[in-house]
Amino acid sequence: MYDRPFMLRQMAKLGRIGLWCAVITPASVAIGSAVAFFLWALDRATQARFDLPWLIWLMPVAGFAMVWIYQKFGGASDGGNNLIVDQIHAPGGGVPLRMAPFVLFATVLTHLVGGSAGREGTAVQMGGAIAGGFARMFRLDSAGLRILLMAGIAAGFGAVFGTPLAGAIFALEVLTIGRVQYDALLPALFAALVADWTVQAWGVGHTHYHIAYIAPNIGTGPLHVDLVLLAKVALAGLMFGLCARAFAESSHRAAALWKRFVPYAPLRPVLASVLIIGLVYALDTRAYLGLGVWSAIPGDPTIPGFFDSTQADYTSWAWKLLFTVITLSAGFKGGEVTPLFFIGAGLGSALGGLMGAPLDLMAAIGFVAVFAGATNTPLACLVMGIELFGAAHAVPMAIGCFIAYVASGHSSIYPSQRIGVPKTHTARFAAPVAVRDLHSLRRKKIESKTDD
Repeated sequence: MYDRPFMLRQMAKLGRIGLWCAVITPASVAIGSAVAFFLWALDRATQARFDLPWLIWLMPVAGFAMVWIYQKFGGASDGGNNLIVDQIHAPGGGVPLRMAPFVLFATVLTHLVGGSAGREGTAVQMGGAIAGGFARMFRLDSAGLRILLMAGIAAGFGAVFGTPLAGAIFALEVLTIGRVQYDALLPALFAALVADWTVQAWGVGHTHYHIAYIAPNIGTGPLHVDLVLLAKVALAGLMFGLCARAFAESSHRAAALWKRFVPYAPLRPVLASVLIIGLVYALDTRAYLGLGVWSAIPGDPTIPGFFDSTQADYTSWAWKLLFTVITLSAGFKGGEVTPLFFIGAGLGSALGGLMGAPLDLMAAIGFVAVFAGATNTPLACLVMGIELFGAAHAVPMAIGCFIAYVASGHSSIYPSQRIGVPKTHTARFAAPVAVRDLHSLRRKKIESKTDD
């Protein structure tokens, strides 16, 4: 029987989807094009750093100039990813369009002189800034701005890593711990796909990884899994979560120490540069500078190198963590995620060697699990693992990501992230609450007890 009201409602829904596609398509093409240029510029900067080793001595000058320019002309842009998350939760002043060129230039400069940083944060900020600009151009209300900003996050993330499905889920999952914002599912997925296609159309490629390990045939029983291997993965997942927590908390504490002891912000990266250069010459290696995705120096540890199934690396992950915390906490720009990939893959390789597990498989699990623990996005990280490494090892990757998520506690590299559902039933706070506010409350309680 023909139901006219029902059909009209469905037509209205299709019309809204069509309108969103009309808004999101040009925004996603712009984001994808910006990310493609960023990836190209980042590759050129990295190559220049290897060709011109003396560039590292410009790190103090670059750091000073970068922070000074941000303070003088950046406005709210210095809020970075946390500003975007805050604007999605409570739309207010919006995300300034200038954030995109500022963070692009600053990140490329950071990598040119040897800072240890990533690229996801930059891509997400460019995505959010461009999406915010389109929201103003189309005069969207606060609800529309919220949806478009989530689509911008998805587009930036999906485009920079070539993982559109993970990008879409990340945008919905990263806002609130324990809750997924399904109201933006279709816009986020569409934006991530279009942005990824745009990067491909520009001829910019991504790093590919390969797991040589093939799970043995253990029969036709009900489990179809290697229980001994899964037990090792579960233990490794705990370590990945603790590592993620250590990275997040050390980053925030280091930033607080810089602010406390060096009130003049442009001076912080100058002093950090001295520390980094000192470490480079003390360790006699530049392997922990830049992204860590590739190196022109044979023998340097890199993310693809951790997938070597014949040789474990036991220390590189810790050095990369230290270099990255110093770099980003002092004010240099770039993302945390690619260094987290390095740290996770390196730690996975080390744990694989210690536990007698397949090194390449453990590196892949660490790659996504440390990221899951540091950002509280286990679903997005599992999907990313499937997109990057294939579905054959989805079960161990899921175990690693989910345990790391729980083990990392209520820490996050994004202090503006809200806690919607506590990770444990013993949590003593009322949700929802921002991660930064929760930690502030805990510090006040500790201080009050100390005073007593």
